[in-house]
Amino acid sequence: MAQVKTCALVGASDFNADEFCRMDAMGMFDYVMAVDGGFAHLEGIERKPDMAIGDFDSLGYVPRGLRVVRCNPHKDQSDMELALVRAKAQRFDMVYVFGGLGRRLDHTLANLQLFADYTERGLTVAAVGDDSAVTFLTGPDVLEAPARETGTVSVFAMNDECRGVFERGLEWELDDYTLTNRTSLGLSNVFKGEAIMIGVEEGTIAVFLPL
Repeated sequence: MAQVKTCALVGASDFNADEFCRMDAMGMFDYVMAVDGGFAHLEGIERKPDMAIGDFDSLGYVPRGLRVVRCNPHKDQSDMELALVRAKAQRFDMVYVFGGLGRRLDHTLANLQLFADYTERGLTVAAVGDDSAVTFLTGPDVLEAPARETGTVSVFAMNDECRGVFERGLEWELDDYTLTNRTSLGLSNVFKGEAIMIGVEEGTIAVFLPL
């Protein structure tokens, strides 16, 4: 089996430093990329990234002592999108995004759309927040998670229609359901002490799981 190449992108939004450090200590990141203001988060935990990318308007200065890709602030793509473009070009298989959720709602929404898009392009994307992580599935695909006694799971369509959605092992189950992006149906399902399975046949869904 080929080794999965992983990259951590660290943006300027809310940063779960404890979870980043835990995963970093386990050797889960082959490469760490600071995305503009995310460089300050990494400085705060004394973790030097492999590179930094952005126009650095959030950070307020251009980092030194590492590889830097400085972008023109008059651009059509966000710094996070440019980081995803580079991660894809460098042939990473999986991207963990820190500092991509929270703070400004418009940035969070833009990032969720980007993460869905790059999942559809073949990347495996997981965005880590303060108390949950968002994983994206493009059908046909299935996610399995171990049993928990408590906690909530939310599943949302990232397309107009996601067909063949199922949720098993949770308080409210779905089977071969067509989920749209105009409903709150997938919000706050509940663990009940069983292992769970969530899947989709066609389309891309966002799955929010507790850390």
